[in-house]
Amino acid sequence: MCRHLAYRGPAIPLAALLVDAPHGLVHQAEHPRSQTSGHDNPDGWGVAWYDGPPPPRRHRSATAVWDDPDVATVGARAAPLVLAAARLASPGSPVEVSGNAPFVADRYAWSLNGVANGWHDGVGDTLRAQVSPARAAGIEGVTDSETLFALALDRLDGGASLGEALADVTALVTGRTDGRFNFLLTDGDRVAATAWGNSLSARAADDAVTVASEPLDDDPRWARVPDRTLLVTDGPALTCTPL
Repeated sequence: MCRHLAYRGPAIPLAALLVDAPHGLVHQAEHPRSQTSGHDNPDGWGVAWYDGPPPPRRHRSATAVWDDPDVATVGARAAPLVLAAARLASPGSPVEVSGNAPFVADRYAWSLNGVANGWHDGVGDTLRAQVSPARAAGIEGVTDSETLFALALDRLDGGASLGEALADVTALVTGRTDGRFNFLLTDGDRVAATAWGNSLSARAADDAVTVASEPLDDDPRWARVPDRTLLVTDGPALTCTPL
């Protein structure tokens, strides 16, 4: 259910992550190797990139990423930090741009690869009621991902680090429902991610860190992130902590 990735390092063309890598986002969206739900991810895509001071620039589309001619145009951009996702809509969620990651607010960008079970049967209402009025006002759609982002933003507004915000939101949502909760969050400098019920791999190499639902190529430096793990980048280094 969805594929996503984040890159931090020397500036590279977005196409290097989207289409040039043998198993880049476009390929793994249509031909996933480790997806636990669904056979492909046809319900749109998006990418956020930081090529200057925050906020990030963003492109989103409800067209399947492998059929979208805008991929070539967006791919020509270059940036040192990128977060991108291809979507398989959760049951009950409409296929529209407002539901597509990355979600952005202030200097942050966010994606969820997963689903909060029962979202449209009361779970969503319960969790959305815990969002501050200021952050609730920024919610455009009805997805679990966007509301969980708002909850993370509340924690970031309160002084939490990226990792602390993800750990807290993970504990909050898993205390109310089950599902798969692979989050990606960046502030334009660092990247944090969770592996909870879905595949996640990471590579630290050549002064860059890449985190993705599936390895983008056959480089042996890719490592599978254990389930129920929080991953945080610190420059080109990675720290993994059990959740």
